[in-house]
Amino acid sequence: MSTDLNLIRTFVAIYETRSVSGAAKRLNITQPSVSYSLTRLRDLLHDPLFTRTRDGMVPTFNATQLFNSFKGALENIEAAIAATRQFDPTRSERSFRLALSDLGELHFLPVLVRELQSVAPSVGLEIVQIDSGLIAEWLQTGHVDAAVGNLQFVGGQTRKAMLFSESYSCLLSASHPGIGDTLSLEDYVAANHVVVAPFTGHHLVEDAMSEMGLSRKIVLRVPHFTSLFSAIASTDLVLTLPTRIARAFASDGRMRVLPLPFPLPPFEVNLYWYPHAEDSAAQQWFCETIKRTLSQI
Repeated sequence: MSTDLNLIRTFVAIYETRSVSGAAKRLNITQPSVSYSLTRLRDLLHDPLFTRTRDGMVPTFNATQLFNSFKGALENIEAAIAATRQFDPTRSERSFRLALSDLGELHFLPVLVRELQSVAPSVGLEIVQIDSGLIAEWLQTGHVDAAVGNLQFVGGQTRKAMLFSESYSCLLSASHPGIGDTLSLEDYVAANHVVVAPFTGHHLVEDAMSEMGLSRKIVLRVPHFTSLFSAIASTDLVLTLPTRIARAFASDGRMRVLPLPFPLPPFEVNLYWYPHAEDSAAQQWFCETIKRTLSQI
């Protein structure tokens, strides 16, 4: 039996993504090419390998047995190949995809773009709006190269590295009519709050206040942070958000930052990625660049 290495790559991609289209995205080939490779594998191995169901491509018993052997062998081969390749960011025209929230775009993107233009002027960057429900799949299939945020339930073989620990603070107008230089719990409860949904910090604040038997007055709900800060500067609205970002937007003097009047545990801002051996040199450079750049913010 003669087996093309690309057939093994296709098998592993279908097994891990449970999808022909997902395998095609990961391998950057067409769906008909994946289907053709699967047909060849079925003929070579005399087994259907996968059954198409409503839940995706479900592997047969033989496919499950083969996966561990194929996966390990493929990783060793691709790691050996990758070791002979060098990624030169100064010459590369590769484009990377990074998943960020809109808050991440506001705060992280300018710093990251400056760094990329400095060290890799021809490298492209595409930002994808983060979706916590899909991010694990996006990383595994290669739809994105990495993600930055405070994400839950990103398991499996996804790797993560902490960029920094963060806390929450309140951002309000420098001339707020009802709040002075300090913010009491009574002031916080009585204030007019704006929340950004589905920003996870909103839920953390609500949970903490519920434990105290309190609730705050939310007068405005918006889907994005974009353009919200000018409204805060000119009204009596109070926004609870990560401290670093609050301080950055208060630096022009129109707004100020006050600490929360109750304890809220700090949280981690992490870099997430899924190791793909076939592109390990480029992916490693990209992740190291993000870690180096954003951990200094």
